[in-house]
Amino acid sequence: MFFAPLIRSTIALCMLLDQQQSNGGNAAYQDEIVTWRRQREDRLKAVDGWLTVSGLFWLKAGANRFGADASNDIVLPAPAPPQAGRFVVESGRIIVEVASSVPVTMGGNRVTRTQLHSDAGGATPDVLTLGALTLQIIDRGGRLAVRLKDGNSVARREFKGLAWYPVKAEYRLTARFTPYDKPLTITVASVIGISEPMTSPGFASFELAGKRLRLDPVWEPGETRLFFIIRDATSGRTTYGGGRFLYADPPKDGQIVLDFNKAYSPPCAFTPYATCPLPLPQNRLSISIEAGEMTPRH
Repeated sequence: MFFAPLIRSTIALCMLLDQQQSNGGNAAYQDEIVTWRRQREDRLKAVDGWLTVSGLFWLKAGANRFGADASNDIVLPAPAPPQAGRFVVESGRIIVEVASSVPVTMGGNRVTRTQLHSDAGGATPDVLTLGALTLQIIDRGGRLAVRLKDGNSVARREFKGLAWYPVKAEYRLTARFTPYDKPLTITVASVIGISEPMTSPGFASFELAGKRLRLDPVWEPGETRLFFIIRDATSGRTTYGGGRFLYADPPKDGQIVLDFNKAYSPPCAFTPYATCPLPLPQNRLSISIEAGEMTPRH
């Protein structure tokens, strides 16, 4: 009997310490997500972020003129000069030729004529700069286009911030990762109607909302993390209709961490000039994942 009060006090103290540790861990996780989301928004608002993407112009063989005049193949916003130059597509090469009076630079150096490299295969494309404008070549399934970014775009100037679901620890879960005997090549469709082959190393399986679910990731060129393109019952209602993106670190001991509090809208939610991939059929979930980024406020 003498030890009973002491035992009860010890148990109560242990429970209190466990609760404090749990609350402290939860607070640290909340801080982690808040920081991640702030960085996500900063990238979006950056001078070269997705809010600046203001045009996408598919190139034809031969000369493609660019400038502010409406007669150009690639029409730039003012105050760009009426006739700035041309992109020449010939024998698989892209050459830019700039009018002598137009101050176009690349890597800080003045450009009059040079060959340009695209983002094919995950490469870093060459970037041409003209005032607040930048132009670069993108390759989508062998089709070449000029992507225009404008640091003074209306979308960037009038951006009102992102909307998020409240952070919920239960949406950070550990999934089993099952690798394929040999990575699969799968076809991923995009919003522009062009499908591209991507590599899938395996699949993740987990339980959520009382259901057994599966998601298939792909690898992007030069990226070690797993890339999930997902759609769920919130898509088109409280989240972007085209689905959302989610990254996960490489599997360890047959497991990966899926944190849906970090699910976010693709670039197509912010500009009509992006070329976003679409969710695979098997990544279209019937449940609502009320976590992560919601429909953009604009």
